[in-house]
Amino acid sequence: MNLRERKLLRLAGYDYAAPGAYFITICVHGRNNEFGIVAGEMMELNEYGSIIEQQWKWLFDQYDYLQIDEYCVMPNHFHGIIWIIAPVGERDVKIKPIPEFIGAFKTTSSKLIHRAGNEQFKWQKSYYDVIIRDNESLQRIREYIRDNPKHWAMDDYFNKHFKR
Repeated sequence: MNLRERKLLRLAGYDYAAPGAYFITICVHGRNNEFGIVAGEMMELNEYGSIIEQQWKWLFDQYDYLQIDEYCVMPNHFHGIIWIIAPVGERDVKIKPIPEFIGAFKTTSSKLIHRAGNEQFKWQKSYYDVIIRDNESLQRIREYIRDNPKHWAMDDYFNKHFKR
């Protein structure tokens, strides 16, 4: 499949800088297990997994109009909810769209992982997102993220050739 035939993952015409909650899933290229292991029902981060967690939190330190919510680093992917909050009393604030935040997260985390010794690390191209439209969906997604390590062996992202 060439780039012109590639399926567009974003919702056409939607303003991804609009205030609201977004559920993000980002996979490691080849779904290689790079960030640690699931032991029992808990995710144990390795050095690279800790970098992922650090850089996710870094995003929210950079922008006052972002709010962190539930997130989970898994062996070969990442789930997180990101909120864009309308800045109060600041009319001229240019809010960046979700793809720019995800680009910054992927770029900075990749660079730090490379510096930490894994020069082959790559994220999968693009990412998956869901625009969270109501409280019921938000609660269901939060629960899914929290429970992700418990259901790892049944997860769509589980790599049968588990790399420790």
